[in-house]
Amino acid sequence: MAKTMAKFTVGDYLLLRLEQIGIKHIFGVAGDYNMEFLDYIVNHNGIELIPTCNELNASYAADGYGRLNGVAALVSTFGVGELSAINGVAGAYAEHVPVVAITGAPATKIQALGSLVHHTLGTGDFSIFARMYQQVTVAQAYLTKENATTEIDRVLGICLLKKLPVYISLPMDVALAEVSAPSENFMPPVFQSDGATIAEIVDVCVNILEKASQPVILADIGVARYHLHEQLRELLTATGYPYATMNMGKGLLKETHPQFIGIYNGAASEESVRKRIEQADCVLTIGALMTDFNTGKFSAKLDPSQTIEVHGDYVKVKHALYNNVAMADVLSALSQRLQYRDPQTLDFKSATENLDAGFIEPIVGGSSASITQQHFWYRFAHFLQEDDIIVAETGTCLFGASIVPLPKGATFVGQVLWGSIGYSVGSLLGCAIAASQRRSILLVGDGSFQMTAQELSTILRYNLKPIIFLINNDGYTIERDIHGERMPYNDIQPWNYHQLPKVFAGNAWAIKVSTESQLDKALETAQQNRDQLAFIEVVMDKMDSPEVLLKMLQQ
Repeated sequence: MAKTMAKFTVGDYLLLRLEQIGIKHIFGVAGDYNMEFLDYIVNHNGIELIPTCNELNASYAADGYGRLNGVAALVSTFGVGELSAINGVAGAYAEHVPVVAITGAPATKIQALGSLVHHTLGTGDFSIFARMYQQVTVAQAYLTKENATTEIDRVLGICLLKKLPVYISLPMDVALAEVSAPSENFMPPVFQSDGATIAEIVDVCVNILEKASQPVILADIGVARYHLHEQLRELLTATGYPYATMNMGKGLLKETHPQFIGIYNGAASEESVRKRIEQADCVLTIGALMTDFNTGKFSAKLDPSQTIEVHGDYVKVKHALYNNVAMADVLSALSQRLQYRDPQTLDFKSATENLDAGFIEPIVGGSSASITQQHFWYRFAHFLQEDDIIVAETGTCLFGASIVPLPKGATFVGQVLWGSIGYSVGSLLGCAIAASQRRSILLVGDGSFQMTAQELSTILRYNLKPIIFLINNDGYTIERDIHGERMPYNDIQPWNYHQLPKVFAGNAWAIKVSTESQLDKALETAQQNRDQLAFIEVVMDKMDSPEVLLKMLQQ
C-alpha cells in the first residue's frame, strides 16, 4: 500500500491503483517532466522503479512483463521520451498486451500559455504527441486535479478489459495535487456475455461439433491474453479432441500433452499437422490471429464453412457473427455440453509420437564439427526444463525455436506480428523481473542484439541471471533469406559479443563456441551454474537457416 504521508496526491493515487491491479515494477527513464512522479515511485513501498538505458527498451520490457504478469507500466518524459517508447507501445497494441504508458508532461500553466519549452516542437501545441498515442492505445487520459481519480480508474479498467495499452498524460503540477484517497480497492470491469446470445451460440456450436467426425481445436494468442489456459485444458479433457497451436500461441499448454499434435503454420507446418487441420470437417479456433507469420505467409487453408472462430468478445460460425459473448463463457459452456471421444475414434497422433527422433533420443557426445541450426535446436530441446521462460527474437531464432517441444510450465515469448528487431533483449528484462523465481532464456541473433544490446547492462544491474544464447551468423540471416543475400544492408560490424558482460561489469560468465563439443560443455556449465548470468555466443554459418523458415519463405 502507499506510504503514509501528510497529504494524498494524484501521484499517490495512480501508484495505489497500479499496485491494486497487480503491478509491482515500473520501467522507465527519468526526464525533466516526470521526476516528481518518479520520486513518488521511489518512495512507494509496493512498486519498484526499474530504470532502463532508454525509453524504447523500457517499452519492450513492459511488453515482456505484461505478457507474464497480465499488465505492465512504463513512464517516460514528454516528447523525446514518449516518442522513443511509442514503437514498443505499438507492438504491445498489435499483440494485445495490456501496458499503461505514463508520460510526465509540462505543468498545466506552461501548457495553457503555449510556452516554447524544451522537449517540444516549439509550436506551443502540447497535445501533438498525445494525439500520436491515440493511434496505438485503446484509451487516453489527460489528467487534471479535477478529473484525475476518475480518469485513472477509467483507463485502467479499459486496459484490463480490452487487453490493450492505454496512455496517461501526467503534468508535473497535477502529480503533486492533493486528492482524496480511494475508499475501496480498484474493481476492474468484467465483460458480461449476453445471456440469450451465449445460449444460442453454444447450441449452434455443439450441434456442429457433435456432427463432425474429425473435429480439431486450433488455439492461439487469445487464450494467453485472456489467461484462459485452464479453460482450454478443461475443454480438451472434456472432449478428447486433438489440438494444435499457431506460432503466436506456442506453449499455451505443455507440448507433451497427449492431445497436442503440433504447430500449425499453413504450408510451413509438419505435413501431419497440416493435413489434420486442413482436412478436418470442423475446426474450432480459439483466439486465432491470422497474420502472415502465423499462417505460413497466408498459406493456411481453413474453410470458413467448416470453421468456428471464438474470440475475446465475439464468435463467428461459418458466415454468422455473434457479438457480446465472452471467450471464457463459451469455452466453459462447450466443456459442459460436448461429449468425450477417445483418440482411436478421432484418429490422430500426438506431437510426441510424430517428433523427429533427434528431439526425443539422447544426443551423443559432441564432435569438432561446426554448429548447425539443426544441431543447435536438437541440443536446445534437451536443455530445456520445466517452467522455463523462452524469449525468442523475430528471425532465425523465432522459427528455429518454434519446432522445439516445450516442457510443462514453460512460457514462450515472441513478437510474431509486430516483429520489431531488438525487442527480445528488453522483453527478457521484463520477463525476468516479472518472474524472477523462474529461469529465463534469451535466443537472439547478432543483428537484432546490436539494436538493444545496452539493456544487458540493466539486466546485470539488477543481478538477474538469465541464459543468453547469441546466435552469431554474421548479420541479418533472415533478411538474406528474404531478399539481398549479398547486399551490404544485411551486413553488420562484427563485435566481440561474449566480452560484453565484462564490459558491463556484472555477475556473469561468457563463452564463444563454434563446435558441437564446445556447445555441449557450455550447456553443461549453464545447467549447473545458476548463480550468474550466462552469455553463450554460438557461431553459425550466415546462410544456415531453420528448415521451417525456408519452407515458409517458399510460399
